[in-house]
Amino acid sequence: MAVDLNTSLPHSARIYDFLLGGKDNFDADRRAAAEIVKQSPSLPISMRANRDYLARVGRYLADDLGIRQFLDVGAGLPTSPNLHEVVQGVHPESRVVYVDNDPIVLVHARALLTSSSHGSIAYLDADLRDTAAVLSAPLDFSRPIAITLVAILQFITDDQEAYRIIDALLERLAPGSALAISTVTAHNEQAVLGAKAYTARGIPARPRTDDEVRRLFRGLDLVDPGVTLVSRWRPAGPTPDDFHVQMSGGVAVKR
Repeated sequence: MAVDLNTSLPHSARIYDFLLGGKDNFDADRRAAAEIVKQSPSLPISMRANRDYLARVGRYLADDLGIRQFLDVGAGLPTSPNLHEVVQGVHPESRVVYVDNDPIVLVHARALLTSSSHGSIAYLDADLRDTAAVLSAPLDFSRPIAITLVAILQFITDDQEAYRIIDALLERLAPGSALAISTVTAHNEQAVLGAKAYTARGIPARPRTDDEVRRLFRGLDLVDPGVTLVSRWRPAGPTPDDFHVQMSGGVAVKR
């Protein structure tokens, strides 16, 4: 299948890939990344902290909560460790569906679509805003599912739209399901400047305060330590200085 790539415009997934040291990006992405980093020099450190957060969250969801189904929305380009590597390392039978709408992500996701003998991996080409498409994922919605919205909600700049999306996704989930979020924090000056730099390059982004992030979990039970910098969420080893971490997040469970 032919993939229509507009390589002349920067894309958030490819900027993320470049700043993590990946090779799946284009000149427009690299130029945008260079300009954004001028305003936010710690961004590459923060992105790695966010990736480590995803891995810890995945282990918690699979090991502590015993969840076997995962819907990773806004998955971006494959970057190790990928969510399926983490959760299938805990429970090999885990099923993971990656959701994104960037054509280059689709190209590289095909290389991911190799399931173990017990678990499975799938890719869904859908936009987060199209919740009906996201909920068409090949999962059993009568059983608990973990939805991960990691480094994606900063691009949903309107709170009412964010609430609509989250409410629609959660409505279908069985009790015992979980929601994990990370998004740009408004409590870090670099993060605020970085969001402005993204917006100036045609990628609207909005930082949120911790209280604003907590409201994204309305009606759910936040697990300890609640909403915090991603590096401070159940750290497993040394963490970067808070100054370098521009993302906050948390995990909550549906009753």
